Amino acid sequence: MKIFTVQHNEAGQRLDKLLLKILNKAPKSFIYKMLRKKNIVLNGKKADGSERLNVNDEIKLFLSDETIKQFQETHNTIIVEHDLDIIYEDSHILVINKPYGMLSQKAEKEDVSLVEYMISYLLSTKQITMEQLQSFKPGICNRLDRNTSGLLIAGKSLLGLQEMAKILRERSVDKYYLCIVKGNVGRRQRIEGYLSKDTAKNVVTIKPERKENADYICTEYEPLAFSHTRQGEERNGDYTLLQVKLITGRSHQIRAHLASIGFPIIGDFKYGEQIANHFFKTKFGLTHQLLHSYRMIFPAIAGDLSYLSGKEFIAPLPESFQKICKDLFPNYVLK
Repeated sequence: MKIFTVQHNEAGQRLDKLLLKILNKAPKSFIYKMLRKKNIVLNGKKADGSERLNVNDEIKLFLSDETIKQFQETHNTIIVEHDLDIIYEDSHILVINKPYGMLSQKAEKEDVSLVEYMISYLLSTKQITMEQLQSFKPGICNRLDRNTSGLLIAGKSLLGLQEMAKILRERSVDKYYLCIVKGNVGRRQRIEGYLSKDTAKNVVTIKPERKENADYICTEYEPLAFSHTRQGEERNGDYTLLQVKLITGRSHQIRAHLASIGFPIIGDFKYGEQIANHFFKTKFGLTHQLLHSYRMIFPAIAGDLSYLSGKEFIAPLPESFQKICKDLFPNYVLK
């Protein structure tokens, strides 16, 4: 016999859903058969699986250790050395400054992403156990391209995951990015368009008019500093430091949208200008787009996470970004 006590991250769901996580190799027919035969009971009573679970509910499995082992596949959790740049943490969420070069989530089975680093951190600080990972897995709530750095929200609890997913889905979180683009951006502007993605090539295209299977996008940008290349300098043009606010949030939106109006982000070898990219690679060793999710402001939040209402989070610029900023905009100080 084995006893499971329902924790906060497992409460609120149906009994059968939790049993299918605990015995994740068992067919549904086996789960319902064991419930009918009272080999699985809830709080000492017969259950049919539709019951909504509460914290401290007790689930007893009158099954042999061999049967449980047969139907229980342990999740392959990769444990990695973690050195997370944590901007904020409480019992429900983490706000992390992701470095460029790190995946937000796995693309392939053998990948190591921010999710693995976060879970390793939670395990090492004893905030979660391997057994608890069978029924609940913390995760990230928004994503950044591999070579985009900056703020990511992660849910440590079920409530944290649900509430953060909700405010991100409603687009009520104000998200600001910093980037350096080729060209002289003269004024603040709000631009719109339609984005189509070629999944096979992982490339998007932007059109001003609505197209079939294209998603509406909206981006705001504001110039913060400008660098004019004087005659005889090698920088191949003018550059602008931009603050970008995402109104919608689509794959590669900022990079492709700015490039489509003639302001490509430097270091962006997919959508950018290759001559400028070559200059910055040669001079600074830059091999990725200079795009950083640096600021988030939460909306008013009701309920248990109301203490997060209006909170602002800022992620410092990566060292490489700071170095190029000082070279191009020596008199500008980021507020």
